[in-house]
Amino acid sequence: MPTVRLEFSPAPAHVRTARLVAVAVARRAGVAEEVLDEVRLAVGEACSRAVALHQLYQLKALVKVEMADGARFTVRVSDRGPAETRPETGSVPDPVELVAESDTSFPAPSVAVGMGLALLTGLVDDLQVVPRRDGAGTSVRMSWPTA
Repeated sequence: MPTVRLEFSPAPAHVRTARLVAVAVARRAGVAEEVLDEVRLAVGEACSRAVALHQLYQLKALVKVEMADGARFTVRVSDRGPAETRPETGSVPDPVELVAESDTSFPAPSVAVGMGLALLTGLVDDLQVVPRRDGAGTSVRMSWPTA
């Protein structure tokens, strides 16, 4: 199956549609039935995080979701919110570290976003959060095995 692309305005009402599409594509890709709830929750959390970032920074850009099958079913949720990166490495901080940090090097919105990412680390075994290559924002990539 080719990549399925979905773009939506940053409104919470559209997250439900993204979840429904992701589960339908995952089922068609061969993801096990017992994993579909995990896919639904993870895609919903990643999309909700992207919507929250867009609303926090008053961005009108669309939230992008890409789904592809193969050896693994892969979902990538991309936002245009400012990526909080570690100055020393240029990478996005580990989400669990963000929640655990007690210093003030990252503002409160980053900690809230980190909490959403920490939830994703509990839901998804294969999770990557990286700054977007094409400008501001982050890309959350998740994958699950297919039959």
